[in-house]
Amino acid sequence: MPDARRHRGAHPQDAALFGRAAWPALRDATADLSLLLGRGYATPSSTALVGDRYALTKRQRTAVARCAASDETVRARRARELAPDALALDALAERALWIDGYNVLTTVEAALAGGVVLAARDGCYRDVASVHGSWRRVEETRPAIIAIGEVLARWRPASCRFLLDAPVSNSGRLRGLLLEIAAQHGWRFEVDVVPDPDPILCAGEAVVASADSVVLDRCRAWANLARCAVAAAAPSAWLVDLSA
Repeated sequence: MPDARRHRGAHPQDAALFGRAAWPALRDATADLSLLLGRGYATPSSTALVGDRYALTKRQRTAVARCAASDETVRARRARELAPDALALDALAERALWIDGYNVLTTVEAALAGGVVLAARDGCYRDVASVHGSWRRVEETRPAIIAIGEVLARWRPASCRFLLDAPVSNSGRLRGLLLEIAAQHGWRFEVDVVPDPDPILCAGEAVVASADSVVLDRCRAWANLARCAVAAAAPSAWLVDLSA
């Protein structure tokens, strides 16, 4: 059956899974998982152990895993982050910015659609389910791109390059939409569809905009684009804060 979804909004069970009554257990689980990761335990087995301890559903376990990080990891990521105050002072004026396209876009789409947005320990905003193999345009796609573009216009990077995953369906169409909206607003976007953005983002000299843990742990410097776009365009977003 074709995917007929028109929004990137909440799952039908999210009101119960991520409502305020669930926050204490989710926060405790995130803290426990972060502690285990700091002791060198593997993520899958640790997530299973913590999930069983707090009787978490699969969707809750995914959320906790996306928010947890050891203290050492959090410090290392924060040390490489360009803070919003610095960005306001033209920190990117002479630097290129490379954007993990789907990673940033889907989080902003979810926020605009009333879906759950997770505040993680490293300061990033993430949606509950990342893109795996398929993506389709929803009603929030254009507003999300505009919200991202408006943040980029304020940051004024020397150049701005979006990287999209070639194996993900509709990447070509998204590329066209990004370039169309950029032309309408006078934004100078480059958009490349590549087999795998992660190694490119990790190895380059450019500042990276992503909330992907693998990228954040290997890139030279990064900017919290999704969080800034959500804060500007969806100030009343459904935020589940698991950062403490």
